[in-house]
Amino acid sequence: MPLTLGEGNTPLVRSRSIGPDAGIPNLYFKLEAANPTGSFKDRFGCAAVNHMLDEGKTLCVATSSGNTGASLAGYCAAASITCHIAIVETAPFGKLRQMLAYGAHLYRIKGFGLDIDATAGVMDKLVELSQQEHAMLQISAFKYSPTGMAGVRSLAYELAEQQPDGIDHVFCQAGGGGMAVAVAEAFSDLVREGTIEKCPAVEVVQPEGNNTMAGPLREGLEIGRQVNCTSTVSGLQVATNIDGDRAIQSCRATGGTGHVVPDDLIYEAQSRLAKEEGIFSEPAGATSLAGALSAKADSELKPDAVVVCPITGIGFKDEHSVEEMTKDALHPILDSVGAFEDAIRSQTPDS
Repeated sequence: MPLTLGEGNTPLVRSRSIGPDAGIPNLYFKLEAANPTGSFKDRFGCAAVNHMLDEGKTLCVATSSGNTGASLAGYCAAASITCHIAIVETAPFGKLRQMLAYGAHLYRIKGFGLDIDATAGVMDKLVELSQQEHAMLQISAFKYSPTGMAGVRSLAYELAEQQPDGIDHVFCQAGGGGMAVAVAEAFSDLVREGTIEKCPAVEVVQPEGNNTMAGPLREGLEIGRQVNCTSTVSGLQVATNIDGDRAIQSCRATGGTGHVVPDDLIYEAQSRLAKEEGIFSEPAGATSLAGALSAKADSELKPDAVVVCPITGIGFKDEHSVEEMTKDALHPILDSVGAFEDAIRSQTPDS
């Protein structure tokens, strides 16, 4: 029987506030934080670890900026597979603690995920280490782990079932570009099979400081580029061009384009999701929304367009961003019940 932790079948909910206020009345959020380890990477982790079990592998050699590592660590724990993960230097401690709780072995490497040369060196070494007997390399990219990434295609299959009347745009946040590839190619296949009538435009959204493929896609280029990452958005710090070329080709074929957004807009989207929609997201998870709002502001979305934004990871994944969001909101300890009453009345003057 295949290993499962109950991944997939995540909710699709309609925006009650942000979409209507922005002039996107048919805006939907795909809540990927409902997956077992808190992110969409469980679609990858499940398929990847089941592949290892099928091949009789007992050693997982991996890399992660956070969510991939947490997913692989969890599924490897369930499968009794030893898991060693090279970690992006700036990975949030919340994600590291989650991996450690599952029993994974972690190695943070200076410059990894930010500097082009350092990142390339780590990737080369991981490929070398994975040549050991009983080992398998697991990186959430089609370039390295196509079998695992095939599991991410389920995101598109679910959306097609949940929104049978059709979707016009799916905004995919991108670090390495694998999710955008999986969603675009899965939807394209559904159209060819006759399962759905039209393919949504799959849009690629990246922070300005990690513009490896979104900019080239918008500019009409055929290939992505490497950058020295300056974005602070954890999970989207991928300095090398991994699946970028394929993402450009696959998403362009759907009619999608690229959207490059500043970090500030991403953090604002994260805060708005929590305060206006009740959706607790990490910054990377809110990047799709930042792209959709940017596209609407640039008059790139029709008023009646059906738009889906995957919210790819839960807010607990990035404690620092939540601390920043809430640092001025916590009230001091009150001396008495009377002070409690006075505080409430001061916030509700009409009571």
